[in-house]
Order: sequence, then C-alpha cells, then structure tokens
Amino acid sequence: MTGTLKEQLNSITPALKEMQLRKEERVKQFRAVQSQIQKISGEIAGRSEYNDTSSSIVVNESDLSLKRLEEYQNELQRLHNEKSDRLQRVEKYMSTIQNLSATLGMDSSMIITKVHPSLNALSGLSKNIGDFILAKLDSTVESLEAEKQKRHEKLQVLGKALINVWNLMDTHYQDRERFSHVTSLSSVSSSDIYTPGSLTLDIIQQAEVEVNRLDQLKASKMKELFLKKQLELEEICNQSHMEIPSRSEMENIMNLINSGEIDHADLLMSMDEQIARAEEEAASRKPIMEKVEKWILACDEERWLEEYSRDENRYSVSRGAHRNLKRAERARVLVNKIPALVDLLIEKTKTWEEERKNTFLYDEVPLLAMLEEYNTLRKEKEEEKQRQREKKKVQSQVVVEQGNPFGTRPSTSSRRLSDRSVNGGFGNTSPLNRRLSFGIQQPGQGPNSLTSPIHGIPFSREGKKAHGQRTFARTSFASHLREETASVVSSFSGPKSP
Repeated sequence: MTGTLKEQLNSITPALKEMQLRKEERVKQFRAVQSQIQKISGEIAGRSEYNDTSSSIVVNESDLSLKRLEEYQNELQRLHNEKSDRLQRVEKYMSTIQNLSATLGMDSSMIITKVHPSLNALSGLSKNIGDFILAKLDSTVESLEAEKQKRHEKLQVLGKALINVWNLMDTHYQDRERFSHVTSLSSVSSSDIYTPGSLTLDIIQQAEVEVNRLDQLKASKMKELFLKKQLELEEICNQSHMEIPSRSEMENIMNLINSGEIDHADLLMSMDEQIARAEEEAASRKPIMEKVEKWILACDEERWLEEYSRDENRYSVSRGAHRNLKRAERARVLVNKIPALVDLLIEKTKTWEEERKNTFLYDEVPLLAMLEEYNTLRKEKEEEKQRQREKKKVQSQVVVEQGNPFGTRPSTSSRRLSDRSVNGGFGNTSPLNRRLSFGIQQPGQGPNSLTSPIHGIPFSREGKKAHGQRTFARTSFASHLREETASVVSSFSGPKSP
C-alpha cells in the first residue's frame, strides 16, 4: 500500500464494505437456519404455537464459517425428516381412528378433536406432533381396537346362538337373511372386518332382541321337536318289536323342558343318538325278524290246517272247496318246514345275543323263551296225537272183535268252518297286528294278558321290565289241547257205517 493514509484508507474501504456485506448475509443465513431449527424443535416438543423470534436469536459472529453453517443446515434437515415422519405417524393414526370409528359407528372427528384440537382439519391449526400427542393417539387406537374386538366377540356369540336356534326350529331362509351380516361374522377374524357400520351398537341390540325372541319360542318348539323325535324312535322300535323307552322317562324329560333345566341342543343330540342306536339295532335284528315273521305266518297256516282237517265236509263239492284244498297243500308244505325254521331261529338268536351281550326281545318277551316253549308244546302235542291214535286203534279193534261192523254211526260235528276260517282265516290280517292275538285265551286272563302267536304261549304285558317274571301257561294249554283232541277223537270212536 502506497500513498498517504487517506489514500490507503480509500483504497481498502470498498473491500471492507464488501466484507461487511458478506458478513451480514452470512449472519442472516445463520439466523434463518437457527430460526427454522428452533421452530421445528418446538413443534416436535409439542409447542404448536410458534412466535417469530428470529430477531432475538443470537448468532455467534465469531464463527460464521461455511462449515459451521453446513452443520446447522444438516441439523435442520434432520429435524425436517423427523417432523415429516411424525406427521406421517399422526396421519396414519388418524386414518386408523377414522376406519375404526366407521366400523363401530362412532364420530371420528369428535374422537380426534378430543385427542387434540389441532388434529381437526377444521381448526386451522398446525398439527401437534409432540410425543404426548403421538402416545395419546396410540392409546386411542388401542382402545378402539379393543372395543372392536369386544363387539365382534359379542356378535359371534349372538350369531352362533341365532344359527343354533334357526337350525333347531327349521327357520326359513328369508327369516335368516335379515341377520346374515351377523352370522357371517362367526367365521371372520376381527382384523378382517372393515365394513362401515358392521359392529354398531344398534346391530348388537337388534341381534340380542332377536335371540331373546327366539329363545321364548324355542321352548314350545322344543316340545314339538322332542315329540317328533320320540314318535320316530317309537316307530323304529315298533317296527322291529324292540323295547320302547318308558313313558315315565319321557314325561320327566318333558318336565325338564318346561322348567328350562335342560339344554335343548344336548337333548336333541341325545335323542338323535338314541334314534341312531335304535336304527343300528333294528338293522342287526332284521334277518331274525324276517324269520320270525315267516314263523308266525307258518303258525297261522298250521292253526288253519288243524281246523280244516277237522272239517268232515272239506272234500264235498261246494263253492271254494278246491281253493281250500290247494291252500291245505301249501299249508302242509309250510308246516313241515316249521321245525327247521325254529331251529334256525334259535341258532341265529343265540349268536345275536352272544355278539351283543344282550337278550333278544320280541315285544318285550325273550324270543328264545318263546321258541323253546313252542318246541316243548309242539312235542307235547305230537305225543298227545300219538296217544289218541293208539287209543283210537284200540277202540277200533274192540269194535271189530265185538263183531258189530254195522253199529250206529257216531254223531259227528256238522259244523263247517266259517268263511273266515276256510276261505282265508287270519291270512287277511297283518302279521304285525295279530302277532299276539290268535293264541288260546286262558280263563281268567285280563285285557292286559296277551297270548303269543304260537298256540297258547301266554305272556303277560303287566310290568314290561320284569322279563324274568313272565310265565308260560304250558299246563293249561296241554289240558285244553287234550280236551279238544279227545272230543274230536270221541266223535270217530263208534263203528263206521258201510
């Protein structure tokens, strides 16, 4: 530098002013950056009300280097990123609150405003993104999700109750459609429910009212269903001649239904199980029952054949006589098969009882006892016939020895078989209806005492459970049979006319 001091001063003054201007510009930059840092820091700290205090910011003019400015700018960028991240979290929370509120039927704006007024778009305030607000938004979302889960579980219970009652009462599809949105929630998880208004309190209240209404109808409907299934069970038992559940037991169940002390679903399930067991047992009894029916029909024919054989005019030329002859031929063939059929029945019945560890009952009477009694009576009957034949032979020999071949012809029964006996007998009646009706009625028996279909095998139906106390009137039948046979034989005991 040359010249006077004034000249030297004038030469450096422009450079000095330029440096001063650059300094002022750098200070402004520092102040602006620091002001932004202070503002964003306040927003992050939860102070949404920002006052422009840039003029009060003190800039350290001792270090105005670009390096220091870059450090401030980096800090500002970090704060910008954090603010953006917080805003995104707030927006996400608000969106979740809006969706949950729509699903639950709540006012989302009220809930958001309750968290903080600045979060409401109508407030015109910048959103508070402080830690306290974020924590409050998070707790609000959790409470709404808990309420959603609670309502969903309640509607699931109501939906299952509706489905059970509908199935129980055979409700029409049109009546079910009104609450299909409730029953559809039974198979959906809570996180998959987004439909607005699907979990409102009104829907829950309507479902509760419907369940209560159906519960009141269920008791009366349950009686009808129970009686229907009871009739179904009795029909299966009657068709297979099995033991029917006692009437007192059914009445006790009906009383429990009236008092509401029994679960309806469990009751119907129990009845279905009983029906299934009855059907299974009926299926196992079917081969034996078919043989029993054949045996009963054969016994029908055997009885008819005996009556037909006692008719003296069976060979007369009369209307329908040839049909009776043909029937007699068929009956003899069928009667000859009875012993083998009875033996086969005994064998099958014993096998069935051994397999199932139970007694085979036919109309509450042990079938084996009926068969064995029939064999015994049949044997006694054959022996009685043999004795009568021998007696008749002796009487014939006595008549021949007396030399009176032209004696008085014995009086014979001129009776004919009734049209019912000869022309069809009991063949026109159902075997199921007459299985206990065509035996020999013993004297003194009351209306509850029924004879079996096998020629006088009486079984009392008083006291259905006491099978072992039933007795068979073998002696009375044999006596009756002897008297009847003796009367028939005595009619042929006189000498025959030429």
